[in-house]
Amino acid sequence: MESYTTEMVVGGRVMSLETGRLARQANGAVVVRYGETVVLVTAVASRDPRPGIDFFPLTVDFEERLYAVGKIPGGYIKREGRPSEQAILAARLTDRPIRPLFPAGFRNDVHIVASILSVDHDHSPEVCGMIGASAALTISDIPFDGPIGAVEVGLVDGNFVANPTSDQSQNSALKLMIAGTEDAILMIEAGANIITEQQMLDAILFGHEEIRRIIGGIKAFHEKTGKPKAEYPLYVAEPKLIELVQSKSEERLMQAMRTYDKLEREARIAAVNRDIMAELIAEYPDQGPMIAALLKNVLKKVVRRAIIQEGIRPDGRALNEIRPLHIEVGVLPRVHGTGLFTRGQTQALTAMTLGPLSDQQMIDGIGETESKRYMHHYNFPPFATGEAGPMRGPNRRAIGHGALAGRALEPVIPNESEFPYALRLVSDILESNGSSSMASVCGSTLALMDGGVPIKAPVAGIAMGLVQDDAGVAILTDIQGLEDALGDMDFKVAGTKDGITAIQMDIKIHGLDREILSQALEQARQARLFILDKMLEVLPGPRPYLSAHAPRIVTVTIDPEKIREVIGPGGKTINKIIDATRIGDKKVDIDIQDDGTIYIAAINQEVAQKVVAMIEDLVRTVEIGQVYEGRVTRLMNFGAFVEVLPGKEGLVHISQLAHQRINRVEDAVKVGDIIKVKVVEIDHAGRVNLSHKDMLPVPDGFVPDDRGNDAHRGPSSGGRPSGPRRPYRDNGPKRDTR
Repeated sequence: MESYTTEMVVGGRVMSLETGRLARQANGAVVVRYGETVVLVTAVASRDPRPGIDFFPLTVDFEERLYAVGKIPGGYIKREGRPSEQAILAARLTDRPIRPLFPAGFRNDVHIVASILSVDHDHSPEVCGMIGASAALTISDIPFDGPIGAVEVGLVDGNFVANPTSDQSQNSALKLMIAGTEDAILMIEAGANIITEQQMLDAILFGHEEIRRIIGGIKAFHEKTGKPKAEYPLYVAEPKLIELVQSKSEERLMQAMRTYDKLEREARIAAVNRDIMAELIAEYPDQGPMIAALLKNVLKKVVRRAIIQEGIRPDGRALNEIRPLHIEVGVLPRVHGTGLFTRGQTQALTAMTLGPLSDQQMIDGIGETESKRYMHHYNFPPFATGEAGPMRGPNRRAIGHGALAGRALEPVIPNESEFPYALRLVSDILESNGSSSMASVCGSTLALMDGGVPIKAPVAGIAMGLVQDDAGVAILTDIQGLEDALGDMDFKVAGTKDGITAIQMDIKIHGLDREILSQALEQARQARLFILDKMLEVLPGPRPYLSAHAPRIVTVTIDPEKIREVIGPGGKTINKIIDATRIGDKKVDIDIQDDGTIYIAAINQEVAQKVVAMIEDLVRTVEIGQVYEGRVTRLMNFGAFVEVLPGKEGLVHISQLAHQRINRVEDAVKVGDIIKVKVVEIDHAGRVNLSHKDMLPVPDGFVPDDRGNDAHRGPSSGGRPSGPRRPYRDNGPKRDTR
C-alpha cells in the first residue's frame, strides 16, 4: 500500500500530513498527526450537480469518537449519537473559510468529514480538522481555490502563542481561531478576557504569519500527491441573458432598494423580480433558477454601488450610524431576570434562570471540560423574519450564535466562589433584520443585571460590514440583513468599555489588510460604547438583590473527613434533612464538593439557614464543659442516654440526674424528654459522660455531705442526711453498651 507523508513545523511542534493509506476511495483523504492527536479528513464530491438549486451544497461534519480519549459513551445506548455542540462549532469553523473558495456556479455536493481518531489535549483536533480539510481539497480533483491554513492564537503572560498547550490555554487571556489564504484572512472566531483592539489586531496578524507557513507545507504536500483538477459543470448564464436581466431590472431594483422598512422593501423587490421573471420565462422556459440568481446579482451590484459611490445605505443611514435603540428590563414577572433589546428591526428577549450548581450541564465529549455552569442558548423562530415554517430544534447557525453570545459574556460572569449558582440565559429572537447575535449579547447583559448577578462589567456587541471594489471601500456600522447578504464581510465585535470579549468574522473576498481591520475595530469600539451608554441609562448596574423567585444559595464548609457523616449510610442522613425542610413540593438542593464545601439551594433564606444549622450539628464536635439541649433516647438501670448532637449520644449516670438521690431512672426522665446537659467527661474510648443535675437549681435546704455527695434534710429523709452513693460498677464483659 503506497502512501506519502510530509512534515512541517506548526507552533514549534511537528505536524505530519499523510495520504494513500486510509480512505482511498474519497476524492481526497489526509491523516493529520499533531502530537498524539490524529484526525482523518476526507473530501468527496458528487459525480453530478444537484438539479434545481441556486446555491453551493457544501456539508462539513466533525465526527467525534469517544474512544479517541479513552471514554465509553454515557447513557443506555453506549454509542455516539447526534453531534455535540462542540462538534457542530468545529464543523462551522471548517465550513466558513473554505466555502468562498469554490468556483461560482458549482452545484455538485461536496462533503467534508473530519473523523477524530485520537486526541491529546495539547494539540487541538479543531485545528487539525481545518488544516486536514484544506489539504484534502487541495490534493483532490475537486475545484478549490486554496489551500488555506488555520491556527489558534493564545495570549500568555503578554506573549502570543501559536496553538497553545492545555496548560497555556488555562492561563491565556485570548482564544483566537483564525483561517485564511496566503494573502487574505477569511475567518476569525475569538473569545478574550477583555483585551484591547490593538492586542486583538496584533494577534490576528501574528496568526496570519503562522498560516502562511502552514500553506507552504500543504503546497509541498500537493506537489508530491495532488491529482489534476477535474472538469465539473458550472451553472453559469449565457452573456445575452445576463445583459437582458440587468437592463430590465437595474433601475427598478434601485428604486425598490431605497425603501427604509425591511418588509416593505422586500415586498417591492419581490414584485420587481416577479415582473422580470414573467417577462423572460417565455423566452427562457428552462432558465427560471438562473434568472432568479441573476436578479440577485443585479440587486447586489445596485446596493454596493449606492453604498460605495453615493454613501447611501438601503435604510438611508450614514455609514457609521446605529439604528434606533429601545431597551427594557424586568419584562417578565416570574423570571429571575429579563432584558429586552431592540435595535431597529432586530429584537432579542433574554430570560435568565438561576439554579443550584447541580443544574450545571454535564458534557460527554472529547474535550477536557466535563461540565458547564454558565449556559447561553439562542432561538430563532421563523416568525422573526415574518415567515411561516416548522419549529424544530436549534440548527447549526443557532448553536453558533448562542456560543458566540455566551463567549462574549463569559469573562464577566462571577466565579463559583463569589456567586454559587448555575446560570442559564435564553435569547429568543422576536424580530430580525441583521445582527441578532449581538442583540442577544446586549439583552443578556440586561437580564443578568436585572437579576442581580454581580457581573464584572456590562457587555455590548455590534456587527460591522464591508463593501469593497475597485471604486473604493466602505465600512458599515450595525449592518442589516441585506447588507450582510450582499456585502463582503460580517464582522461581529462584543466587549466592555475597556476591551474586547468576543469576535466573529467571515470574509467573502480576497484581501483584508491591517488598515481596514484597524478601522473596523475602532468603528466597532465607538458603536459599542454608544450602546453601553444607552443600556446603562436604563439600568446603571446589577440590582443589589436577587429576584424573589430565585432560589437562595448559601455555603457552608466542613472538614472533608466528615462528609460521610452528612451523607449518612446510603444517603439516609442527607435525605432526612431534605425531607425535614420540604415546603409543599419545594425541597432544598444540597451539593457537596470533595473539598468539604456544601452549597445549599432553598426556597428562601430561612429554610437555607435551617439546613445550615442541621449540617453544622452533624459535624460539630462534643466538647467538655459545653452545655447541650438533647433528647432522651433510651433508659438503662444505671442512667439515661441523651442525644446531644445528631447521631451523638452521651450517658447521664443516675447519680447525675438530680441533686437528691433517686432510686429509678424513670423517676427523673422518660424517653423523648428534652433536657439540658453538661459534658463532664470524654473517656479514652470517646464515650461521653453528661450531667443533668448541674443544669438544675439547688432545692431549698439542700446541701451536699462532707464527701461531696448530695444530702437532703427535708421531710422525706426524716431530717437525716443521706449516706454516700454507691458508684455504678459494670462488672460484666468489657463492651460499649452505648
